[in-house]
Amino acid sequence: MHSLYLKPKEHHRIQKGHLWVFSNELENVPHDIAAGETVKLFTHDKKFLGTGFFNPGSLISFRLISRNDELPDKDFFRRKIVEALRLRDKIYRDDDTNAYRIVHGESDGLPGLVIDRFNRAVVLQAFSAGMDRHLPLVSEVLQELLDPEVIVVRNESVLRELEGLPIYKDIIKGERPGCIQTIHDAGISFEVDLFEGQKTGFFLDQRENRRIIRKFSDGADVLDVFTNDGGFALNALYGGAKSAILLDSSQDALQRAERNARLNNFKEYSLVVSDAFDMLEEMVKAQETFDLVVLDPPSFTKSRKNLPAALKAYKKLNRLGLQLLKSGGFLATASCSHHVPEEDFLQSVHQAALAEGCQLRMIYRNSQPFDHPVLLAMPETGYLKFACFYVTR
Repeated sequence: MHSLYLKPKEHHRIQKGHLWVFSNELENVPHDIAAGETVKLFTHDKKFLGTGFFNPGSLISFRLISRNDELPDKDFFRRKIVEALRLRDKIYRDDDTNAYRIVHGESDGLPGLVIDRFNRAVVLQAFSAGMDRHLPLVSEVLQELLDPEVIVVRNESVLRELEGLPIYKDIIKGERPGCIQTIHDAGISFEVDLFEGQKTGFFLDQRENRRIIRKFSDGADVLDVFTNDGGFALNALYGGAKSAILLDSSQDALQRAERNARLNNFKEYSLVVSDAFDMLEEMVKAQETFDLVVLDPPSFTKSRKNLPAALKAYKKLNRLGLQLLKSGGFLATASCSHHVPEEDFLQSVHQAALAEGCQLRMIYRNSQPFDHPVLLAMPETGYLKFACFYVTR
């Protein structure tokens, strides 16, 4: 096994619990080691730090997998996945939900790996060369532990390009029809397409936040912006909403949302396919108003350098949302950009309220759910910001 050495004083972050080493922190970046190979890491003065995956072509050159001298063999992956499953088994019961994240990358000690369960199917994503190399072994372990009907690989993230990895998706067990799974979550059913749906097929990370809006949906006219599969709108209807408008720029997403609405026998909804900003501006001009507006946009920035533009977009979006709210209504707003600090995100919402002459009272604040744990030593593992406000004028 090859060895890597850090520059002087570059070992502190790893010793405090972080799992990444950047290329400029290494004494040298050898290019005779293949991307994804397992190596040993040492301090500058040759003290052993652990083993991990090396990629000479990536800014994140080293990802720690163990602070012991061990290899990522079948026993290693079995132990890690069993440990991750034990946490989820404590949190979720099948009568409550049959869809959750089994492995959340670095937070579960498996850097660059995501495993999501959807009923009898499992979806894998690898974001690092090392984890990509070990996907067959991971699949073998999952087969033995869970015996899923279908195993899908959704390796389409742009993060793979930073690792020099190809973009692709594949079904490595089962057939295409098995990628259509029906999941249930707190009384609502969703039909998910694990091969064509976004990310791994469905956004699991808003689970707790979708449920909370039921509390102020009774009798409400609801606008769900960036609705995707309809998660927030369906929860609002479940909570007794009088009506719901589901807005998204994707016709495919709205077709999925409509199937989900019908699956749950909801009737008081309408679908609008449009760019969110354009449609919100039209609604403002038409003086439409709602009791609850939900804003759950995709990430507005993939890097820290674009943070000012992202915050400007969040302010504009939330300002439009507030213009459509009745006094005494509720705004539910989110950011999934991990480069946007929560303080900055909430400040952009505050600035939108100031511009509109609104008073905001935050009544709920949350991040990602229990199956997306966060390592305190790695802020990168936390990305989701969510808040609900009672809005008056």
